[in-house]
This record gives sequence, structure tokens and C-alpha cells, in this order.
Amino acid sequence: MGNSDHLKKKKKRHVRSSAKALIIRDNQILLHRCDFGDGVLCYLFPGGGQKFGETLDKTVERECLEEIGARVRAKKLLFIREYISANHEFADKKKVHSIEFYFQCELVTEPSWDRAFHPDRVQVGIEWVPLAELGKKNLFPRTLRNRLVDGVEGKQFEYLGDVN
Repeated sequence: MGNSDHLKKKKKRHVRSSAKALIIRDNQILLHRCDFGDGVLCYLFPGGGQKFGETLDKTVERECLEEIGARVRAKKLLFIREYISANHEFADKKKVHSIEFYFQCELVTEPSWDRAFHPDRVQVGIEWVPLAELGKKNLFPRTLRNRLVDGVEGKQFEYLGDVN
């Protein structure tokens, strides 16, 4: 086998970048309610993967339109979180490395979620969750629960590292 044949067989691994929205209004945050098939609901932030040639602020704005049916305006980058699945106990895929950029966002239009048009089947709805109740929710990443209880106004940027 020639050197070029060996290189063709080697699987490339990539770091995936995504942008997530922190949408807070009246001391509540807008989250996705998800069911991964185990009957336990969990909550995730709206947002998703960055496309080639797309800036992160445009990524979060596009993803919110797709996922929660709302136009948002990305304002301030507040958190960067890495997730390297090999370092986490419950990861089902050991070859994931993602970097998530969390933006404070403001709603331009009201959210509207319709199961029939939703692209991600694990997402079963959206919910305004009171910030004071985040500790009671199965929220991921967990590290953001305490950081968001008081809202995001006045918060400074923070790199969270490889956390769950």
C-alpha cells in the first residue's frame, strides 16, 4: 500500500463549532425541551452548528429561526464551552470535540414551535423556564445553571473549558 493509500484510509477528525442563544426575558430563559428516548426530559439552549463561511452571530440567528421559529439579534458573547466526549462519563460517542459559543440574544419576533416542521426529532418543545428554577431542571451544560440564575446583564465573558 502506497503512502497516499494509507492517508486516504485515515479518518479525519474535526472540531465542530456551534453558536447557542441565551434568551432571557422577565427572569425566564427560553430553552428546548428534549427527549433522547429514555423518558427523561432534558433542557438545551437553542442553537446549532456553524456553516462554512458563516459568522457565529449569523449562525445563532439562523439556528434560532430554524429551531424556535423566532428572529433574534445576537448581542454579546458571554461563554465559550468545549466538549470533548472522551473526557465525559456518559458520552455515547467518544470522538466528538465541539466548541460552543453562547450569545446573549434578544427576541425580534416571538417564538413559535411546531413539531411538524422541526428538524431535530429529540426536541419535543420549547419552554420559558424561570431562572430561579434552573437548578431543578436537567439542563445541559450543567455548569451554566448557577451562572445564569441572576441573568446575564453585566456578566463578563468567560471561557468555561471542557465541561458538561
